[in-house]
Amino acid sequence: MPRGKPYSMKKSLSFLFIGLFLCAAVFFCGCTGTDGGDDATPTSTVTAQATTAQATTAPAEQVALKVFHAGSLAMPFEQLEAAFEAEHSNVDVQLMPGGSTKLAKDIAEIGKSADVYASADYSLIPNLLMPNDAADWYLTFAKNRMVLCYTNESKYADEITADNWYTILAKDDIKWAFSDPNQDPCGYRTPMVIQLAELQYGDDQIFENIIAKNSNMTVTEDNGTYTIHAASPEPTGALSIRPKSVELVQMLDAGGLDYAWEYRSVAVQNGLNFIELPEAIDLSSVEEADTYKKVQIDCVGGMKTGKPIVYGVTVPSNAENPEVALEFVKMVAGETGQKIMEAQGQPPIVPANGFGNIPEDLTDLVNKA
Repeated sequence: MPRGKPYSMKKSLSFLFIGLFLCAAVFFCGCTGTDGGDDATPTSTVTAQATTAQATTAPAEQVALKVFHAGSLAMPFEQLEAAFEAEHSNVDVQLMPGGSTKLAKDIAEIGKSADVYASADYSLIPNLLMPNDAADWYLTFAKNRMVLCYTNESKYADEITADNWYTILAKDDIKWAFSDPNQDPCGYRTPMVIQLAELQYGDDQIFENIIAKNSNMTVTEDNGTYTIHAASPEPTGALSIRPKSVELVQMLDAGGLDYAWEYRSVAVQNGLNFIELPEAIDLSSVEEADTYKKVQIDCVGGMKTGKPIVYGVTVPSNAENPEVALEFVKMVAGETGQKIMEAQGQPPIVPANGFGNIPEDLTDLVNKA
């Protein structure tokens, strides 16, 4: 037993030395970690390097591109949306369809912000936007024509032709419609077509039998010019009027209508039956411009004179993303847009015509008028 004591003391001293050695090692490592030696990387430097790396690889800022467009452009613009987003991964194209007249007023009079405005009647840009400093240029990029649409279930579907359609619409047992002439170009073009039909078919009662008896709209004649008064249409009887022409497609499909006036492109896109009318009345031909202007219509938006159907596009002055918007317009007027419009039943204007203060980026793409 006496020998056990010295052994225990040795053991204790050994543990003490080991403990002191470990503490010193820890202390030494701690010092070198904060000393900033040649091989050391300070915490601030690591943080700065990480921040720089994040900035280098950060994705481009997301852009929401607001595109106000005519309802009749819905299908081609959906395809343009997909094509544009495929080329611009940071852009979300937000399509906002509506009546072209209403959309123009929203921009020019209410001040709603739009990056792109595309109208079914190009003249709304020089007549509504430009006088209010809401735009200073525009392109004309596509054409269209008016047709009378129906389905296989429509009454008299097996009888109607391009020669007798106005007698079918005069019947009391059918339901037919067009869009609001005070909100939508297709709406104010429909009464024009019906009035022009009097000249084409030699029957001066067509407007009276179809529109006047079913609404508050009237027509007056002065020196060979016919003025349709449509500020307060108030449809009755067989006629219905809706804010946008594209709404009528759903009504036709559901059986709520027998006939509806649309653009040919809308009829093609939705697989509807339709009657193609003579060029002298369907507002499609530049050669018939002198005939078309014999008819005008007085709406809430002002007097509209008959002319060929031509679509226009611009970047409004209050656009939040004007540079990206200009790229979208370039696609609309370029080869991609031309192919899409052609496939959707809307003949493109090639090259597009430019008016006003055309941006430099577009000068090589358009024919400046």
